[in-house]
Amino acid sequence: MPTDVDQQPGEERAAQGGMALIQVRDVAMQFGGLRAVDGLSLTLHQGEMLGLIGPNGAGKTTLFNLIAGSLKPTAGGIFIDDRDVSHEGADRRIGHGVGRTFQIPRPFAEMTVLENVLTGRQHQAGEHIWMNFLRGGQVAREERQAVEKARALLDFVTLSHLESEPARVLSGGQRKLLELARILMADPRAILLDEPAAGVNPSLLEVIIERIRWLNADGKSVLLIEHNMDMVARLCSRVVVMAAGRYLTEGTPDEVVRDPAVIEAYLGEAA
Repeated sequence: MPTDVDQQPGEERAAQGGMALIQVRDVAMQFGGLRAVDGLSLTLHQGEMLGLIGPNGAGKTTLFNLIAGSLKPTAGGIFIDDRDVSHEGADRRIGHGVGRTFQIPRPFAEMTVLENVLTGRQHQAGEHIWMNFLRGGQVAREERQAVEKARALLDFVTLSHLESEPARVLSGGQRKLLELARILMADPRAILLDEPAAGVNPSLLEVIIERIRWLNADGKSVLLIEHNMDMVARLCSRVVVMAAGRYLTEGTPDEVVRDPAVIEAYLGEAA
């Protein structure tokens, strides 16, 4: 992993006009009479760290679920590498290289930390019963490789010392690190992070921020929903702002927090 965690390679790649990895094109999501997302478009470039912010009720989580495949849009489209994946489920998005975390992680509580990470592996020969009989050597080799990879990821997220413990013993911040390790088992190109700072103590938050920077320096694109603007400012070179289900504005973190339209949207929430 890179050692210079203060660099922002995503900013450099975006400035160089990185290729679009994920595109949201005029997407809408209707729940009965509520239009939670209303004709919104955004692009996540390869190697970019993009922040998505907005007041409560802005539609951020709905948009996130649309990109992740948990919801299918009422209108518009979600594209990965210019391929329309709008009506493919979340299980297919990971196959396209897009993984996501949740605001409240829910690990398999009675499984060990290591076993939880192993659930993120994809396309193992042993998933097919007949392969265990016909190609047992291949299955065993893949199992060993998966365990080695899982242990390396636990080391990366500073949870190696807990690998044999049940996941129920983990703190909220540790569960978020565990979920990140599980997603990395699938080697995603893009990671969708849903409020990684929520409920995390300051020391573990620094670990999470550092690991996200390292992943981005390693070439992974990041889309970050977060209320912690300090974290957004430290990680993201570009921020998109939503309000009332619509695109409001975008810019650098400094630009958006000083934008009168953004200030009005947040003050309206407070009122």
